[in-house]
Amino acid sequence: MNGILDKDYSSGSVLNFGELLLRITPDAGGDWLQENSIPVFVGGAELNVATALALWGVPSRYFTALPKNGMSEQLVSFVQEKNIDTSSIYYHGNRVGLYFLTKGQDLKNDALIYDRANSAFAELTPGQVDWDKVLDGVTWFHFSAICPAISQNAADVCKEALEAASKKGITISVDLNYRAKLWKYGKEPIDVMPELAQYCDLIMGNIWAAERMLGVKVEELVTESGQKSLYVKEGQKSSEGIIKQFPKCKAVANTFRFTANDNTNVEYYTVLYTGDKLYLSGEHRAETIIDKVGSGDCYMAGLIYGFYNNNDPQQIVDFATAAAFTKLFVNSDATNKSVEEIQKAIKQ
Repeated sequence: MNGILDKDYSSGSVLNFGELLLRITPDAGGDWLQENSIPVFVGGAELNVATALALWGVPSRYFTALPKNGMSEQLVSFVQEKNIDTSSIYYHGNRVGLYFLTKGQDLKNDALIYDRANSAFAELTPGQVDWDKVLDGVTWFHFSAICPAISQNAADVCKEALEAASKKGITISVDLNYRAKLWKYGKEPIDVMPELAQYCDLIMGNIWAAERMLGVKVEELVTESGQKSLYVKEGQKSSEGIIKQFPKCKAVANTFRFTANDNTNVEYYTVLYTGDKLYLSGEHRAETIIDKVGSGDCYMAGLIYGFYNNNDPQQIVDFATAAAFTKLFVNSDATNKSVEEIQKAIKQ
């Protein structure tokens, strides 16, 4: 049996490790200046995963770092209302991380501005956190490549947490989120991520992220082709390359989302490679979508949900894909779709 598929996770919870962020969302036309009003969303990739898992009935915990003040109390209460265990949160420092993203724009767009320097999470250092205590009762640990992109300290703390989780036999997953506007402390992803990926049982991303972060090459002709059959084939090749490079890894998932710049004509499908076999999801299409933010996080949550409940690989990839696609129609960082709603959206 595949080690990640035949494990009992139900005795513990999923711990999501990452920075809580406030997303400030001005409108493109500047009306917020006249109205003295601007939407704020509570998010962060790992919190989005935690929110989805809690909604779907998986025991969900969240580790982040926050300053000890009144605003943090409000934020923690907000997270707790979503049935997420916040007992692992570490309090120190002076500020919460922010990012600004113009309404309707993509995270890769020039409309994205980060304001995360000197946040409580960015200023975590090795030796501060009692990982034995934090990881007690945890059977799955999740993080994303955003964490080590923030600062050298964050990368070092991430490795410390992974070492502790690995020693406890906890299953570990990573989302290869690439954010071009991070990684500003003198390191490239390829300098950092392979060292962290060696601890992972499940690696999720896309073939281009795997190339940039783990050095698994993608044929240039594949990228230029636009052909689904070639993308799927390259997904398998990339997955096999990752598993060969990182023997602890037992499953690799790749997403393929194509859309016009104005959020129209969306095409979405994914593949999961595990047990020497590739599983392809159904294909989802839409003429327009509402919000791309958090779709990949929802996919990651869908994978964890499937493995946590010991579903078979085809069920896992179908559920995760439908979860991510339905998130595209939710105006928030995290999904609000139930398991039943997602199951109805599965494409065969």
